[in-house]
Amino acid sequence: MTIKDTPEEWEIRATDTPFVGNKTSVRTDDVVMPDGSVVRRDYQVHPGSVAVLALDDEDRVLLIKQYRHPVREKLWEIPAGLLDIPGENPLHAAQRELYEEAHVKAEDWRVLTDVYTTPGGCDEAVRIFLARGLSEADGDRFEVEDEEADMEHARVPVDELVRSVLAGELHNNCLVVGVLSLVAARASGGLDGLRSADVEWPARPFEA
Repeated sequence: MTIKDTPEEWEIRATDTPFVGNKTSVRTDDVVMPDGSVVRRDYQVHPGSVAVLALDDEDRVLLIKQYRHPVREKLWEIPAGLLDIPGENPLHAAQRELYEEAHVKAEDWRVLTDVYTTPGGCDEAVRIFLARGLSEADGDRFEVEDEEADMEHARVPVDELVRSVLAGELHNNCLVVGVLSLVAARASGGLDGLRSADVEWPARPFEA
């Protein structure tokens, strides 16, 4: 048996969008179950996101810390952001986020992993990139606002991050998945075996 996620879509008898927000919305679908019953499912509709695990020459990961209102905490995270433009190339979005949040550019880009953050209640898909060959970006720093105006920055060794993740001290989804995926990739063939930065992404199709 091949262990691999597969596309499938069950019949929808009715659909409604009771809430539309600035970036996301809530959809309600009446979905036909295998036994013929119809069940209502509410979920958040999300444009998708990208995140960047930026690794420097000293084996440190570039982190940012910012306030996240839903959980009432300031979380250490890796640079990330929404796919604001439908069909946007996720690599271009990731390069933009690394510049805007850290004023950094990278020479080598690979896809580290693709995840659905909470598939039971949200359709958000995230592509996490590995970026290496870091240097300061050209030009002026991007002017941040709102929660990002209070951001902190740090570069933390990979081993220290793994310890903190397993100790329950770090909770951001992209940081946790990204760091553990990095360690797993190193243990199973090396980082050069990762997928290319422009590999197709069925969850969020894009133009090259």
